[in-house]
Amino acid sequence: MSGTHNNNQPPVAWRYSGNQLKRWRVKADVSREELASAANYSPETIASMERGVRMPTPRVLDVADELCGAEGLLSAAKEYLNRERFPARAQDFMEREKEAISRWSYDVSLVPGLLQTKGYARALIDNRIPPLDEETVEERIAARMERQAILTERKPPVGLSFVLYEAVLRAPQVDAEQLRRLLEVARLRNVVVQVLPFERAVPAALMGPMVLLETRDHERFAFTEGPFASELSADPGVVSRVTERLSMIRTQALGPDESARFIERMVDSRE
Repeated sequence: MSGTHNNNQPPVAWRYSGNQLKRWRVKADVSREELASAANYSPETIASMERGVRMPTPRVLDVADELCGAEGLLSAAKEYLNRERFPARAQDFMEREKEAISRWSYDVSLVPGLLQTKGYARALIDNRIPPLDEETVEERIAARMERQAILTERKPPVGLSFVLYEAVLRAPQVDAEQLRRLLEVARLRNVVVQVLPFERAVPAALMGPMVLLETRDHERFAFTEGPFASELSADPGVVSRVTERLSMIRTQALGPDESARFIERMVDSRE
């Protein structure tokens, strides 16, 4: 399985629900301005939802359902849209992550979602460009926090390994609370957290983030991500190259205990 996802391709559920929203509105002779006023959105935002460019929110669907006499048919779309709480390009990866028995990752600029505090997640999602509406921001934050159940709630536990480039920890969004969260997670028996200091970086460490997953069926996937596109691949050649790169980075990183002391010193310097 391999696929590249582009931000310019909204999820099918957005497009279908938006199309139905428009069809019901036109059929009921409800203007876009009337729906916008009743749902407390701008007409331009409603138009974006109808085109599938923006996710129709639960409030809009419920208000439109009542205004248009859809008898629950529009509101029913909420169940399917709730599954789209992650960006389109990440959805295949999130589904595979749910099946994972092991997960190794390297991050070069951002704290990985599984280790983020709510405050850090909000700082990233709330300042996304182009901006998201308030409901989508809250849904994305909630989804990110729920996803962290993989850390402690799976039986048997999922083996998790995180390597963070020092630049991740030096970013202005990373406060003492976020650093303490890293230390807290690193104490879990199934989790390893390592830091790659600036002076130990090899060229392969500057090429971007990556994740390796192994599922219950022992399928192996590599996920690589850039600013505008990402790829989830089961191709053995791709998986092998990502494994080799990640293994090289892990050997250069500080060990778990030394990494914890590195982070502790950063906490002390900020308090």
